[in-house]
Amino acid sequence: MKREIQGKYVTISTVGESVQAFIPAALPPKPDIEWSLALRQRFEKAHLALGRLDSISSLLPDTDIFLYMYVRKEAVLSSMIEGTQSSLSDLLLYELSARPGVPIDDVEEVSNYVAALEHGLGRLEEGFPISVRLLREIHAILLSGGRGSTKQPGELRQSQNLIGGTRPGNAVFVPPPAEEIADVLSALEKFIHNQGQQTPSVLKAALVHVQFETIHPFLDGNGRLGRLLITLILVAEKVLQQPLLYLSLYFKTHRQEYYERLNQVRLTGDWEAWLEYFADATEQTANNAVLTAKELIDQSERDRAAIQGQGRFAGTLSQIYNVLLRRPVTSAARIKNETDLAPATIQSGLQKLEKLNILQELTGKQRNRIYAYGEYIAILNQGNELP
Repeated sequence: MKREIQGKYVTISTVGESVQAFIPAALPPKPDIEWSLALRQRFEKAHLALGRLDSISSLLPDTDIFLYMYVRKEAVLSSMIEGTQSSLSDLLLYELSARPGVPIDDVEEVSNYVAALEHGLGRLEEGFPISVRLLREIHAILLSGGRGSTKQPGELRQSQNLIGGTRPGNAVFVPPPAEEIADVLSALEKFIHNQGQQTPSVLKAALVHVQFETIHPFLDGNGRLGRLLITLILVAEKVLQQPLLYLSLYFKTHRQEYYERLNQVRLTGDWEAWLEYFADATEQTANNAVLTAKELIDQSERDRAAIQGQGRFAGTLSQIYNVLLRRPVTSAARIKNETDLAPATIQSGLQKLEKLNILQELTGKQRNRIYAYGEYIAILNQGNELP
């Protein structure tokens, strides 16, 4: 549905050029969303998929283990969209204090994403609301190191930014002037808190994502924070008990359509086309997350069965295997810290797990060896391939 423009343009001067910056109107859209039968059906499918995803925790033998890795998968994907070359294995090596095979700035950005998400989720558990203050806290962690550390972490921008193009005159989109940021963010915060009218949670997440990306309130990190915001809203509003929905892979795979849908909202007010895209993204991503969880459960059951077939060594191997589940890239020193096993017992156990093809040694060295739970990482890596 095409509407009148959902905001207004103002002429600004930046870097010696006059351009039209866009200030979005406050949510909700006006006139109201036109709920065609097709759009309703898409949202019904999305809600059903989210329900299945939310129930997956009852199937997982250890939800925390799954979350630990799934959050890192999302961190890699979301950062990859912004141009980093870090893989899931690189991140795990970095967390093990081993040097990854990519520039340190890349993997540090991914690690910051993990820390930022965990901080946001922790604040929600404390009862802190989604607010401009929380977004600034998350942003400060997101840009605390790496290339973004010079882009005013945690501070709303005081200068004009641009989306696309090489200069103001050929920018794809010019967000609101800096002096408008406080007001448009305040209006967005009120919408998130249902001031004025109640908005269903999934619809809210869809609308807020577009509005945040349109405002682009920070000098850097807006894309990553905008994607995080979707998950935070669904968790805060109890649509999901655990943060298991991450749309970065869908957005990455359908990147051109993603940008086209956002621009259609800004140029023609066609929220319905964006909502169709968002509902499809949610349904497919939730269904894929359920399949991933089931694959991981099946893999774990096969490997545990192989371990149980090792007779008197089964108990020792199970202890080492439990460490691998929590940290799929590990070392003998890490295992020693997390178990009561003797170093010689650990080395013997690692060799037996290698022979069972459950883990692989990565370094080829005799000392300071690093081991990977390859099949587990491969399942999570599906879709994470570098372009």
